[in-house]
Amino acid sequence: MALFHRIAKNSSYLCNIIERKLPVSVVPVRHLNLQEYQSKQLMQENGINVQNFRIASSINEAEEVSHSFHVDEYVIKAQILAGGRGKGIFSSGLKGGVKLTKNPKDVPKFAEQMLGYNLITKQTPKNGVTVNKIMIGEAVDIARETYLAILMDRESSGPVIVASPAGGVDIEEVAKQTPELIYKEVVDINRGITDSQARSIAQKLKFEGDLLHQAAQQIKKLYELFIKVDATQIEINPFGETKDKRVLCFDAKFNFDDNAEFRQKKIFDMDDHSESDPREVDAAKFHLNYIGMDGNIACMVNGAGLAMATMDIIHIYGGSPANFLDVGGMVQEEQVYQAFRILTSDDKVKAVLVNIFGGIVNCAIIAKGITNACRNIQLKVPLVVRLEGTNVDEAKAILANSGLPIVTASDLDDAAKKAVASLQ
Repeated sequence: MALFHRIAKNSSYLCNIIERKLPVSVVPVRHLNLQEYQSKQLMQENGINVQNFRIASSINEAEEVSHSFHVDEYVIKAQILAGGRGKGIFSSGLKGGVKLTKNPKDVPKFAEQMLGYNLITKQTPKNGVTVNKIMIGEAVDIARETYLAILMDRESSGPVIVASPAGGVDIEEVAKQTPELIYKEVVDINRGITDSQARSIAQKLKFEGDLLHQAAQQIKKLYELFIKVDATQIEINPFGETKDKRVLCFDAKFNFDDNAEFRQKKIFDMDDHSESDPREVDAAKFHLNYIGMDGNIACMVNGAGLAMATMDIIHIYGGSPANFLDVGGMVQEEQVYQAFRILTSDDKVKAVLVNIFGGIVNCAIIAKGITNACRNIQLKVPLVVRLEGTNVDEAKAILANSGLPIVTASDLDDAAKKAVASLQ
């Protein structure tokens, strides 16, 4: 189940909730990772209200901010992609990745205990994630918290706005305990959000008086940003009102349509790879999907379903996957070579299992790529190959005539047996 959990982790948390609790069907995958400050910069540039803030990546920068940025109270937030920062613990010994202070002299002191140290939360790996940047912001007194999200909905064939007056908490629990507090508003993508829709959503969020007008305007601007940047999701939690009667977006999560990268270059250039497995980043350069695991059998497959089936049957025969690399349906020979290079870069790998079902993908291309990779990277671990589908006979002939020590398998069951046996 580890691969399934990894895939689920990369999928939109909100979309899983909405799909299960409301008549909405959306499952985007999070590929582009923005830090909190990047999301807030994006909103700020588009007229959306966020708290005032500065960014520091060194103690000297934090010192400079403490002299030039004057607010009544500061909030210092470690910038990592994992949640649960407030309750996290740093390898420096500092407890909490979110700190409040009214003394500007404390800003560089907290920076010194955060920057360069690992922050461990419930959502990070065991050893935590290194903090390279901190956000130094204006601490704002929140009078009331609500929840707002805009996302693409397959069932409605367009955007849907999901809102709840119960914000600032786990939205999944709200959906479970009080589903009547979650509202859904479908937006005509050709017409865009109307004034009456924005006002209706603001009313359902229980904004009143001047705050009602403010909230409606912010909802419209968020929708305009959603369309402008080809987002698949914008989640604001909390979308709140302050004690001095302002409507602010206090935290944001963005997902983007990968197919829009060609026209959203500025945004995709913001992608933060600092917390990603370098092999995942390497694979993405060649339009391949890599997932690292803890075993010793490397697996090259085409499709997440086939990956999970391969993992299950390897476990049945007593083996354990070291990684999975999905080559997709339009793979070319060079990509197969790169896939082998990345798979075998893991020192834990003691065998390689290729399991390809050729529908769109041409098995002959896979076979040529395999033989080319084996020769060029001088593969030193056992290789088991199971191919089925388009041009499979030609592919088998290529493997058989290669003169390479490639073990072929008749089906997935046979492939898994042979891969596990090769370790002994």
